Amino acid sequence: MSGELRLFDDDVVGAVARTPPPAADLVAPSAPVEPSPNVVPDFDEPFVVEIERSARRKRTVGAQLTGGVLKVVVPTWMSRAEQDHWVDVMSGRYRRKLSADRLDLVDRALTLSRRHDLPRAREIRWSDDMLKRWGSCTPTTGLIRISTRLARFPDWVIDYVIVHELAHLEVGDHSPEFWRLVHRYPKAERAIGYLIAKSDDDPE
Repeated sequence: MSGELRLFDDDVVGAVARTPPPAADLVAPSAPVEPSPNVVPDFDEPFVVEIERSARRKRTVGAQLTGGVLKVVVPTWMSRAEQDHWVDVMSGRYRRKLSADRLDLVDRALTLSRRHDLPRAREIRWSDDMLKRWGSCTPTTGLIRISTRLARFPDWVIDYVIVHELAHLEVGDHSPEFWRLVHRYPKAERAIGYLIAKSDDDPE
């Protein structure tokens, strides 16, 4: 039996209308370069976005982060609405990755388990494919996965989700005993309210 912390609504990613949804290629960051003149600044992102339309691209969308520029390459046939959708998708993925890179989940989980007398996770890692859950745990293996969507949230919210999953290592369901463990974390109720509010804000 596995424990999980779900989002409070569905998250449906749109598809390209004229063909099956393009594959999305994420490329590792390379050495910094000077941004090109057609770079479009986005002040909500830790980078600026550059869009390139390519005849070589048939059904795929590519993205590469170079320095402070995220270059998104889309097929020439793609409409502006479809292009904007995939720019949002790729920007979100890189934004979450950059945010997640600053957090050491292993150290954080160990600190929380000691502080609140909770079981220790055998393994804890970020997951970029959790669309309907904030976190999940498998008690039989001790594995905890945390959604990269959380990476931009305050640390005390991330800590709550980790505590929630650590508690599931001992109690697999959401019984009173489970919540007794969770509420060893002083900001549990506040974090729950925060997550409910965020789930109503059209999450990516």
